[in-house]
Amino acid sequence: MTPQELLQRYAQRETHFGGENLAGACLAFADLIGIDLSRADLRHANLSLAYLNRANLSKAALDHALLSGVNLSQAVLTGASLNDADLHGAILAGADLRSATLTLADLLDANLSDADLRNADLGGANLTGACLRGANLREENRRYTANLRGATLHKADLRGANLTGADLSRVDLREADLSEATLRSANLSGADLSGANLRGAFLTEADLSQAHLRYANLANAKLERAILTEADLQHAVLRSAVLPDAQMTRAELKGAILAFAQLSRADLSRANLQGADLQHAQLTDAYLARASLVDANLTEASLVRAELSSTDLAGAILQGAMMPDGSVGDR
Repeated sequence: MTPQELLQRYAQRETHFGGENLAGACLAFADLIGIDLSRADLRHANLSLAYLNRANLSKAALDHALLSGVNLSQAVLTGASLNDADLHGAILAGADLRSATLTLADLLDANLSDADLRNADLGGANLTGACLRGANLREENRRYTANLRGATLHKADLRGANLTGADLSRVDLREADLSEATLRSANLSGADLSGANLRGAFLTEADLSQAHLRYANLANAKLERAILTEADLQHAVLRSAVLPDAQMTRAELKGAILAFAQLSRADLSRANLQGADLQHAQLTDAYLARASLVDANLTEASLVRAELSSTDLAGAILQGAMMPDGSVGDR
C-alpha cells in the first residue's frame, strides 16, 4: 500500500489497516488519529509530527522509524518493535507500551507521563530529559521486569513513577527527579544518581550497592532493608530517612546529613561517616564495627546497644547522646 492510498482511504473514514506493508513510507505531519495499524510494517517509515493519538500499533514493526514530535498519546503499542527508533520529543502520554522493545531508541525530551511500560525493554535507550511522571514500569512477575539497563535518564522526570522491581543497574540517573517514586526491590546497583532527587521515594529492599549518590536528596526516603554496600553517599541528604536493617557496609557517607534518620539494626561496618550530621538519629542496635565517626555530630542520637567497640569516634560530638551502656554523652 502506498502512503497516498492509505491517506485517501482514511479520509473516507476507513481506519483498519492492520498488517499493511508501509515500510519506508512518508507519513510526516499526517492526521491519523484512531487508526488501526496493528502488526503493520512501518520500519524506516517517516511519521515525524504525525497525529497518532489513540492509534492501535500493537505488534507493529517501527524499527528505525522517524517519530520525532509524533503524538502517540493514549496509543496502544503493546508488543511493538521500536528498536533504534527516533522518538525525540514524541508525546506518549498515557500510551500502552507493555512488552514493547525500545532498545537504543532515542527518547530525548519525550513525554511518557502515565505511560504503561511494564515488561518493556528500554535497554540502551536515551531518555535524557524525558518525562516519565506517573509512568508504570513495575514488575509484572518475577520472570519479566522492565529493562532499563544501560539507559540514559539524565535529568529525567520520574516523579511518582512505579519502578518496582525494575532493572536500573548502571543507569545514568544524574539529577533525575525520582521524588515519591516507587522503587521497591529495584536493581540500582552501580547506577549514577549523583544530585538526583529521591525525596520521599520508596526504596524498600532496593539494591543500591556501589551506586553513586553524591549530593543526592534522600530526605524522608523509605530504605528498609535496602542494600547500600560500598555506595557513595558523600554529602547526600538523608534527613529523616527510614533505614532500619539497611546493609551499608563500607558505604561512603562523608559529610552526609542523617539527622533524625532511623538506622536501627543497620549494618554500617567499615562505613565512613566522617563529619556526618547524625543529630537525633536512631542507631539502636546498629553495627558500626571499624566504622569512622571522626568529627561526626551525634548530638542526642540514640546508640543504645550499638556496636561501637572498634569505632573511631575521634572528635565526634556526643552531647546528650544515649550510649550503648545507657550513659548519656557529655562531650
